[in-house]
Amino acid sequence: MKTTIDIQDELLARAKRHARNTGGTLRAVVEDGLREILAAPTGPNRYRLPDLSAGHSETEDPLEAYSWQDLRGLIYGESEIG
Repeated sequence: MKTTIDIQDELLARAKRHARNTGGTLRAVVEDGLREILAAPTGPNRYRLPDLSAGHSETEDPLEAYSWQDLRGLIYGESEIG
């Protein structure tokens, strides 16, 4: 089937160069690229936040004893915890 697509100039030049270097055709490069991307798994690529926790999970969290209002006051200098 024939179709027309708009490709960035540099990408097209790279694809033509690749075809020439491998002894293939531009059509084969495009078809191979499409096959590869379409064969890839199609689930959402969820970012997994790395665990950069400080301290040890066995120890008690020293901030757990305070309410959010107490902590907010400390952060903004509105109160002292002590």
